[in-house]
Amino acid sequence: MNKHSNSMVLQIFAAGKRRFVSSAMLPLALIAAGMLTGCKTESFSTTDVLKQQAAAVSELTRTNSELMKLQEGDVLKISFPSSPTFDTTQQIRHDGRITMSLVGDIDVVGLTPSELEKKLVDLYAAQLSSKLVTVEVVSSSIPIYVTGMVLRPGKIMSNHPITALGAVMEAGGFDYNTANTKDVVLIRREGNIMKNYRLNLKAVLRGKQSEPFFLKPYDIIYVPQRFSMF
Repeated sequence: MNKHSNSMVLQIFAAGKRRFVSSAMLPLALIAAGMLTGCKTESFSTTDVLKQQAAAVSELTRTNSELMKLQEGDVLKISFPSSPTFDTTQQIRHDGRITMSLVGDIDVVGLTPSELEKKLVDLYAAQLSSKLVTVEVVSSSIPIYVTGMVLRPGKIMSNHPITALGAVMEAGGFDYNTANTKDVVLIRREGNIMKNYRLNLKAVLRGKQSEPFFLKPYDIIYVPQRFSMF
């Protein structure tokens, strides 16, 4: 074979090699492109999931708000879109009532905001051109009194459900030199009767499993002094 023939063979071989490399790289390029596309799709899907989660949290918050029972001390903003002269913002009194123009005192404790809205629509039916009333809980606070052998006795305000032990901690905690943590007294008014409950908070502090004792507005926690012979 002459030099010219050899040169032709080398050129053909080189061309074939380039075609082989290009063909071999093509699937890899496609895979890489797919991976990039997949990453982009995954990022988009993650964003969608986050949006869905945020919407779910918002819906849960709204649902919890609607199911929340009104209690003494709650401040309510009541709006009548078709009759704004009836609009009012007031706090639920100790007797569990609020006073509304034209209809007077109404019991609201134990109702949900939605239930109160329906009640007000019925009470004001003759005065409303649009059967729409909105009730919003502006603030919710639980007044609790803690006295006896604690470091900071007095009134505490809680904007969330609180246990007897939690109230004691808000009052600075027990005075462990004098406090009888085994016989803490909860004083609660139920109707026109004052009832006493005995709580062993020492057992709770030691980690003994027990049902949390949640407080109600105006409960009184009394931590007695520990009896000593000396």
